[in-house]
Amino acid sequence: MSRRSATCLRCCLVVFAVVSALGVCGPALYWRFKKTVKLGGSKISCPSCNCDCPPPLSLLKIAPGLANLSVTDCGSNDPDLKREMEKQFVDLLTEELKLQEAVAAEHTRHMNITCAEAKRVASQYQKEAEKCNAATETCEEARERAEALLIKERKVTFLWERRARQMGWAGE
Repeated sequence: MSRRSATCLRCCLVVFAVVSALGVCGPALYWRFKKTVKLGGSKISCPSCNCDCPPPLSLLKIAPGLANLSVTDCGSNDPDLKREMEKQFVDLLTEELKLQEAVAAEHTRHMNITCAEAKRVASQYQKEAEKCNAATETCEEARERAEALLIKERKVTFLWERRARQMGWAGE
């Protein structure tokens, strides 16, 4: 960037910062300034409010049972929760480790079963491939024998045809 554009960018950032600060702090400063001017210049008091509003409802009237709850007796009637809360931190960690070991053992068992199944299927495919290769070799050998027999038969046919022509056969 050139020096002029860097200076322009800095000026824009400063203007943006000032405008942002005024946007955030401006309304609070405006109202404070307005109160000070109003209180200093003239004393205009607000007329008293006459309203027949009912008193606000208390929490006891809205939910009477809610006031009886306290943190100390929370769950005191639940024997399972009581037993869990009495356990020591080490016992809880030991239990968590046992659970993680059980999950890991189940995962390992599942992985071993999957791996054994994959080996079995791979072995089955290998056997099928070997059968296919053996059949292909058998077919290739049969084709080679048939080709050799055809060549031999053509030679014999050519020999007989030549003899027939020597004896006067005109052919087709």
